[in-house]
Amino acid sequence: MNTLLTFSITLLFSSLVWSGYLEYDQDVLLPDDWTHVGRVDSTEELELTFALKQQNADLLEEILRLVSDPDSAQYGKHLTLEEVSSLVHPSEVTQKVVHHWLQSHGITSCQTVHTQDFLQCTMTAEVAERLLPGSKFQRYTRDGQSVVRSSAPYSVHDDVHQHLDFVGGLHRLPPKAQDLSKASSNRKQKQSKTGVHLGVTPAILRARYNLTATDVGTAQNNSQAVAQFLEQYYHPADLAEFMGIYGRSFQHHSQVARVVGTQGGGKAGIEASLDVEYIMSTGANISTWVFTNPGRHETQEPFLQWMVLLSNMSDLPWVHTISYGDDEDSLSAAYMMRINTEFMKAGVRGLSLLFASGDSGAGCKHLGKGQNSFRPSFPASSPYVTTVGGTSFKNPYEVTYEITDYISGGGFSNIFNMPDYQASAVAGYLKTVAATLPPKSYFNTSGRAYPDMAALSDNYWVVSNKVPVPWVSGTSASTPVVGGMLSLINDQRLLKGLPALGFLNPRLYKLKGQALFDVTEGCHLGCLDEQVQGKGFCAAPSWDPVTGWGTPNYPELLAALLAE
Repeated sequence: MNTLLTFSITLLFSSLVWSGYLEYDQDVLLPDDWTHVGRVDSTEELELTFALKQQNADLLEEILRLVSDPDSAQYGKHLTLEEVSSLVHPSEVTQKVVHHWLQSHGITSCQTVHTQDFLQCTMTAEVAERLLPGSKFQRYTRDGQSVVRSSAPYSVHDDVHQHLDFVGGLHRLPPKAQDLSKASSNRKQKQSKTGVHLGVTPAILRARYNLTATDVGTAQNNSQAVAQFLEQYYHPADLAEFMGIYGRSFQHHSQVARVVGTQGGGKAGIEASLDVEYIMSTGANISTWVFTNPGRHETQEPFLQWMVLLSNMSDLPWVHTISYGDDEDSLSAAYMMRINTEFMKAGVRGLSLLFASGDSGAGCKHLGKGQNSFRPSFPASSPYVTTVGGTSFKNPYEVTYEITDYISGGGFSNIFNMPDYQASAVAGYLKTVAATLPPKSYFNTSGRAYPDMAALSDNYWVVSNKVPVPWVSGTSASTPVVGGMLSLINDQRLLKGLPALGFLNPRLYKLKGQALFDVTEGCHLGCLDEQVQGKGFCAAPSWDPVTGWGTPNYPELLAALLAE
């Protein structure tokens, strides 16, 4: 990039920052698969989310470190929602300034949350565009889905700028739902010729990870959850059918305990069916919630809606698994930093948040003129969640040891620094495989590295719309499987009077691979260019940015995590 252009861009960014733009680095270009329908009518009602500046974020991070570190005297001493609220709630000045600003534009239809750091307000498009200069609300459609978003960056009044992190409902789009059956289509064709139909089922998972028929939940105060954001719905009849076919050898529930949100109509989604069926078969007999977020307004960001719910509910499941992600570079730093604070708030309350590492390997971003770099995914790259990668059986016809699933997402954040808990493990990997690493220009060696652990992600059986569907693949499968096992461990901890696991990573990295099956074979996808030729990172002994520390050996992991 020439010096003049760099200087011009720097000046532009500086002017955006100083003229009230909260998210000057947010990508506002829409992908080609979205169709522009037209400008929104000025009288149409929108719902926007205002993220108010919080207090004591540094103290919150320190508390999270202490309650998550098994060597700390504060380990497991989690906070209540009320205690979190008293710590982080916005100052009186912030609340007064933001409320006055909204009311001065005639906006009075607002709801807040227990922690007082989110406001969700309804207003017309005309009022929204006056409130947020620069915004231009348009309607876009894709595959029958309709959203309202701003086609240009928004700004806020200078008096309000220092009191807000971002405004939700203007820019971020739901990522396209992954076709979970495509990842293994080639293997499907090869195996179908032989007439052999094998695949991962609850029985296979229990055999591989050494779960017995008695490894089921019994604690009354235990629960787990999955969250859906892409207009994905599970059907209760599918869950009952799945358990009838695959759950005969262990005690289980055949119904979800609670649905938070509104289930949409239409066909069941493979993603939703997969998540619910496998967290409930691995975390068997444990009360399970489904968070579903289709949104009442087209301007809602479903992932953000879920975060707002967590800030407003005092009693929540201990383990949450989420198979959702976006390219880090498509999101503003302000948005990601604030979402990280929300993850910390969950962690200090004792909640374990597990995110899928993604199904694009290291990813690839084209920088122009034949230059590329790997493309990390968020929230997988957040330092405050446990990220789950994917594996395959070495021999797809048998329960063998595992190798890398080439789609398994992993790499290094370009936004977040490497947390202390993983510094030693990552340094060991970089030193061990130094001679075969991709060029340094492709990734940030000082960034948060992920995933943290892994599980099978290839060739699952799922019941969807009352039909057993084979060859479903993706880290969307491995994440609820790991989540279910952590729920079983929580079950035993709660029965012993111990606190829930909470944010797992500090403890996981102190185990240094103990109680996990190390995955040392295989590489995942990268950029298709001369430099890396389609390859990202490769598995190695101990931690690696493809499978993390490896896959769970349940009885050993239970013993390790039950220890005081």
